[in-house]
Amino acid sequence: MFLKYYYYFCLFTFSLLFHGIAEILFLFPGQHFDSPLLERCFEDARKIVDEAYTYSRQERVRRETVSPHDALRILNEPRGETRSAVRSADYMAQTLRLFVEKSHHIHKRSLNATDSLSQDDLMKLSDKTGCAAQIREPQCNSIPNINKYRTITGVCNNLKATRKGASNTPLVRWQPAEYDDGISEPKGNRSERINNFFLPLVRQVSNNILRMMDAEVVNDTEITRMVTIYSQWNDHDLSFTPFSPSIRSFSNGVNCDESCQRGEPCIPIPIPPGDPHLPTDSCIPAFRSAGACGTGFPAYNFSGTPNVRQQINAATAFLDISQVYGSEEKLALDLRNLTDDGGLLKVNEEFTDNGREVLPFHPLQVNACATRRRVTNDTNAREIPCFIAGDVRVDENAALTSLHTLFLREHNRLARELRRLNPQWDSETLYQEARKIMGAYTQVFAFKDYLSHILGEEAVKNMTGNYTGYNHSVDPSISNVFATAAYRFAHLAIQPTFSHLGANYLQDPQFGNIPVFEAFFTPWRILFEIGIDSVLRGLIGRPAELKFQNHTMVDALRERLFQFVQQIALDLGSLNMQRGRDHGLPGYNTWRKFCGLSQPRNQAELARVLNNEDLARSLFQHYGTPDNIDVWLAGVAEPFVTGGRVGSLFACLIARQFKNIRDGDRLWYENSNVFSTRQRAALSRASLARIICDNTGITSMPRDVFSVISSNNSVTPCSAIPRLDLAAWKQRPCTGAGCSAPALKFLFLFILSCFPTLLEIFLWQLGCHYFTVNYNGFFLLHKFTVLHCKYKKKNVYCEKNSKKLATGLPLCSCKIYIFT
Repeated sequence: MFLKYYYYFCLFTFSLLFHGIAEILFLFPGQHFDSPLLERCFEDARKIVDEAYTYSRQERVRRETVSPHDALRILNEPRGETRSAVRSADYMAQTLRLFVEKSHHIHKRSLNATDSLSQDDLMKLSDKTGCAAQIREPQCNSIPNINKYRTITGVCNNLKATRKGASNTPLVRWQPAEYDDGISEPKGNRSERINNFFLPLVRQVSNNILRMMDAEVVNDTEITRMVTIYSQWNDHDLSFTPFSPSIRSFSNGVNCDESCQRGEPCIPIPIPPGDPHLPTDSCIPAFRSAGACGTGFPAYNFSGTPNVRQQINAATAFLDISQVYGSEEKLALDLRNLTDDGGLLKVNEEFTDNGREVLPFHPLQVNACATRRRVTNDTNAREIPCFIAGDVRVDENAALTSLHTLFLREHNRLARELRRLNPQWDSETLYQEARKIMGAYTQVFAFKDYLSHILGEEAVKNMTGNYTGYNHSVDPSISNVFATAAYRFAHLAIQPTFSHLGANYLQDPQFGNIPVFEAFFTPWRILFEIGIDSVLRGLIGRPAELKFQNHTMVDALRERLFQFVQQIALDLGSLNMQRGRDHGLPGYNTWRKFCGLSQPRNQAELARVLNNEDLARSLFQHYGTPDNIDVWLAGVAEPFVTGGRVGSLFACLIARQFKNIRDGDRLWYENSNVFSTRQRAALSRASLARIICDNTGITSMPRDVFSVISSNNSVTPCSAIPRLDLAAWKQRPCTGAGCSAPALKFLFLFILSCFPTLLEIFLWQLGCHYFTVNYNGFFLLHKFTVLHCKYKKKNVYCEKNSKKLATGLPLCSCKIYIFT
């Protein structure tokens, strides 16, 4: 006992010393630019960015209510390592913007940012802003079990290109970007002709082409609402493109929420004359997606050549169910129950759902989910915080929250069952094995069940083909056009209400239908009203909306998105098109050519492609040429492929992306070295229906939850739906010599890369078996330091995760090696 507390004391003392020196090194980094002007610009840029971030944070806290654009920004707020990456990019971009402006003022001529900068200065700038750390390759050989378990961040999946598919890397381009200035300025921002025509206002297009009254909705006869929500669920596994945290323009200081002026990161959506709901002199606030380090005007990459703006994907590109576990190490750790040795995820300590686990609360001060009193008009109603999960969008709507809750329960169910089968497994093994099975689920469901409903069985077969094994040359990274356009197809299948059904799949008499706009940021409905059972029954037992080409998006999404109190809500259709222009996505015909499809050149040819003369005429009236049509709009306007719910273009783009994800994933479940033959066979029989049966009070359902209930897909008792056979995961207990880890003396050698000399601390008489088992492999040194210990045969390796200060500059790198 004495040794244990002595050990903690030594670590705590060393932590204070280490932390203090790290802060001193941060304040005095010791690098100076060759150019004094660049030095001043960097300091000014850092001040501008930091003050804008601080102002934005304080403004959110000051406001008593959450506006629609507050809600959208909260859903796209970068956090953790993503926030550091975005801040670094803002430091870089603003430093070079100021340098160009001041150089132009001095030299009285136009200059590129690198005209008077040395290569050494560019490298120093990348270091000082923190951008260099964003592209640094990890050391894969130092990561335990790299061939058995995925890293949380996705790094080292590809051992030859270690950052492919990892979180906080840029979305990839399948076609060159089209910006107004060729580098960064949003498409159409300059109000200049493109292909001889002006781009129409996105709100005008939304009003004239997308508008659809709720009464016009027609039910789909084949797919359920589960397809719609599962599409969103899947999307949140694959992509998250954050905004800049600032609501204030870096260049002119205007508040993006209150002004219709443009200026990074503000890209307001103008209101056209005669708008049916909004005044012409107003705008819908919108924000640019955060740029990646070293990209976009006036930023330049580290080799000194211009580089077009790219956007960050904060999620891993793999089907690894990261929306449950997170895409960053610290968040993944925060979500785990480290007080128990069962490998469990944290659950809510105050509430349950009919005795079953629910998500834990988020500790944020600003509570976007404090909507209950306003929605119910009950001033005495108790407000609750938002939930926390692996993805920040967990609380966006009650259906999405229900899926998060479902898969949280399934992880914990798996961990408990695996512990029963393998009582010798430690907490880390239980967590990783349960997480591995969960990742396999999402891969199985995507290719076995889900994609055929979206693309049609023929397209899935022809465009994705059979699995032939891992290919390291395939880049699984999410493409910009997939994240920004193609995979937003399901927005048009959303019904104007969420249905909640009772045990017999009939409408709940009290909470039967809830308008979509009253379901945003309402986790309290799960706790106080409906629970997840009735939500899931509503997704399974009710059809999706059937999309029409001429009128496609319900007013709940076009006029009342995130509307809580304010009259001006958001328009999802306008936001989708504005986002595409912000990202510099090429127009419709560029993508048709990319997919080997015909490229219509006139109205008659477009009418044949769309099989709709009225729609073709309307599109020509707005855009003038098919080359200019926003790809999201054109993609959702196409007629469905056979058996699918998207047109030919989106079928091509979605199929290509999923094929890349599968073939470029070294740890794909079908790869021969990932699961045993028996385990793969068990996983192939897994179903979403069975997961619902195992983790809710629902006792009967159709086997295919994506297809409407019919004579071919009737409601079936859960007892008739096959369970996952976990016997394939039972491990024979070790009985030979050397199976137990002996208590040995260990030498701890701390290596700190930011020290000119090595600091050695010797701690003796500590059994690492006690350390790893009783503390689940983790020990918090201080808020920036996390130690992770894991067995590898008889040796134990402990490594501190890389952390960063809030400024984005790297903290001193530290590794702990334990030698026996």
